[in-house]
Amino acid sequence: MDLKLSNKLALVTGSTKGIGRAIAESLAAEGTNVIINGRSQGVVEKVIEDLSKKYPQSAFYSAAYDLSVEKERQALFQAFPEVDILVNNMAIFNDAKFEEIGLDEWRRYFEVNSISGIALAKFYLPKMLAKNLDGRIIFIASEAAIMPSPEMPHYSMTKTMNLSLAKSLSRETVGTTVTVNTVMPGSTLTEGVESLLASLYPELDSVEERSRAFMLNNRPTSTIQRLIRPEEIGNFVAYVASPLAGAFSGEALRMDGGLVPTIF
Repeated sequence: MDLKLSNKLALVTGSTKGIGRAIAESLAAEGTNVIINGRSQGVVEKVIEDLSKKYPQSAFYSAAYDLSVEKERQALFQAFPEVDILVNNMAIFNDAKFEEIGLDEWRRYFEVNSISGIALAKFYLPKMLAKNLDGRIIFIASEAAIMPSPEMPHYSMTKTMNLSLAKSLSRETVGTTVTVNTVMPGSTLTEGVESLLASLYPELDSVEERSRAFMLNNRPTSTIQRLIRPEEIGNFVAYVASPLAGAFSGEALRMDGGLVPTIF
C-alpha cells in the first residue's frame, strides 16, 4: 500500500533507538524525509548514516537537542520552522515504588514526557493549520495511559496526559485536514524495556526468560503473550501519519496486544 508519504517532512522525537527509531524507519520506507532527534550528536549522526544507506530514497536531518530544555527547543524551531508530521515519542521511564519517588523526580517526568510534547505541538500545530495539507501530530503514549502500571506511577501519569492533550488539540483542527491522535503501544521490546526487565528479574539469565516472566507475572492479560516488536508500532504509526488515515481525529489508538481487558 502506498501511504502517500513521499517527500513529506517528519520530526520524530527520541528517534535514535527503540520505538522512535522504528517509527523513523517505517516513515523512511515510505519516502518520508525524517528529522532524527536525540541528545547526542554522535549517536544522531550514526543513526542517520545507517538509515541513509538503508533508505536512499529519503533524506535525514540531524536534530541533536535535549527537547526537555527550552533553549534547545528554540534551537530546533529555528533549524526546522515547519514539519508535516510531528511524532512526540520522547519519554523516560523506570520502575519505582510511589513512596520512593521524590517530587523533583515527578517534575522531571512531567518536563520530559509532557511539557516537551506540549511545547512542540504549540509551535507546529498553528503552522500545520495555516497550510491545511494533511498535517499530523501523533503522541506516543502507552497502555499505561488507561491501565496505569503499578511499577511506574509517574510514567503512567504522563502518558494519560498525552491522551487528554491530543483530544483537546483535535478540537483545534475542526474542518481542516490536520489531525491529532495518540497511539498507545503495549509492552514493546526496546532497549529501555530490556533494562527494565533486567531490574525486575535479575535472577534470570536471558532477555527471552525475562520477557516470558514479565508477560506471565506483570502483563498476564495480554492475549498475544509476547512483547511487541518496535517495527510493528512503527508501521502502525506510519499509517496514522498518512493522508489515508484522515478519519482518525482525537483518537486514543491502542496497539497493545490485547493487554487492556476492556472494550474501550
